[in-house]
Amino acid sequence: MTAPATHGPLIVVAGPSGVGKSTLVEALLKSTDLPLRRAVTATTRPPRPGEAAGVDYHYWTADEFRAAIDAGAMLEYAVVHGSDFYGTPRREVEPHRAAGGAVVLVIDVQGAENVRRLDPGGHLSVFVLPPCEAALEARLRGRGSEDEAKVQRRLQTARAELARAGEFDARIVNDDLSEAVAALEAVVRGEMTRRLTPR
Repeated sequence: MTAPATHGPLIVVAGPSGVGKSTLVEALLKSTDLPLRRAVTATTRPPRPGEAAGVDYHYWTADEFRAAIDAGAMLEYAVVHGSDFYGTPRREVEPHRAAGGAVVLVIDVQGAENVRRLDPGGHLSVFVLPPCEAALEARLRGRGSEDEAKVQRRLQTARAELARAGEFDARIVNDDLSEAVAALEAVVRGEMTRRLTPR
């Protein structure tokens, strides 16, 4: 299902929980002139304080999520941290790529693996790294939305995900946000130029 060259690219931005993927992508969307859109993914976890339905995530019940899977309405999905479904509805991606725009998926490593399997060669994958593990732990704890057991589970998952950074096309360290945004924009701009330049 590799997209034709006239389609806008699919940009997969992945990394461990707490690394700042969403913050990085939102900052890019506000600062760039590129035709980018972030796909709003779906999850069965409850909203965190300050999150809005349809903006941060589509918050679905487990039954709603399973129905979307059965209907073939999901581009990719996975069970994350052993408990919650996360995934990308096709309607968030396919119409925008067909119109020539780039679509950014902010997903976890498991979701990125699913996209790699479903769409080989049709996307660009970027892995976001923390400056160090201590910084990642501080970000997770700073949310104040999860108990100690959940923090430890996320850290354990993060260690396994960090070990897979080499599977991605590009890697960006999210230490200084402005530098990370500039690096991500350069990678996306290069991919769009490559895809949309006639051969």
